[in-house]
Amino acid sequence: MQTLFHYLAIPFYRIWFYLITVSLIIIFSPALFVTTLKKDWYPKFYWLARNLWAKPILFAMGIPLKVQWTERFKPNQSYMLAPNHTSMLDIMAMLALSPHPFVFVGKKELTQFPIFGFFYKRVCILVDRDNTQSRIDVYRKAQKRLENGLSVCIFPEGGVPPPEIVLDRFKDGAFKMAIFHQIPLVPIIFYDHKKLFPFEFFHGRPGTSKVKVCEFIDTKDMTPKEAKALSDRVRGQMIKDLQD
Repeated sequence: MQTLFHYLAIPFYRIWFYLITVSLIIIFSPALFVTTLKKDWYPKFYWLARNLWAKPILFAMGIPLKVQWTERFKPNQSYMLAPNHTSMLDIMAMLALSPHPFVFVGKKELTQFPIFGFFYKRVCILVDRDNTQSRIDVYRKAQKRLENGLSVCIFPEGGVPPPEIVLDRFKDGAFKMAIFHQIPLVPIIFYDHKKLFPFEFFHGRPGTSKVKVCEFIDTKDMTPKEAKALSDRVRGQMIKDLQD
């Protein structure tokens, strides 16, 4: 009987997620669109996305964040944010936990999603990982955002790994970029999203999302040759925390 209830309830729970996600974008699309018209207005867009989209979605799904802060963000400092990636919740959770505006670096394929993709391509830094020039252009585009006082967020795994993988191999982009721009690197760990809202359709439930904002890593005086070692060190610490 419990299994039957599970298979009946979970689809409704997941459909509710998609419904609330799209509905909020539609409701606030006029304001969201206006704030994308100028690059200088991005902090206004971020405020709307954080407070009128991400936080309400987490509330409606019954998934409050419980954040362990090793360090706090400084208002006038830009950062390279590097969270693990296990769920669509990661996007909402990142927006909810950071009051300081940041820009996602993400795959251009996400622009194909209706409604969401329209805003995604207007505000995010898009990368075609099969195109060398596109990967190079990310550094230039990130520099412009950093000059405007923003931070940058990259999921170093490059995508969501299969359920059996605790933490996938890291690509070096986030670490190279942090060193190139000489900004602190901030590893962030989502412990529960794989259980609370995985990509498997018949899985998911309400519950507390435990998050750890790890100790910031100073990249000053590092060279690009150290990016791989930095990547391996961060991944090693993150996977240790996830397995404890």
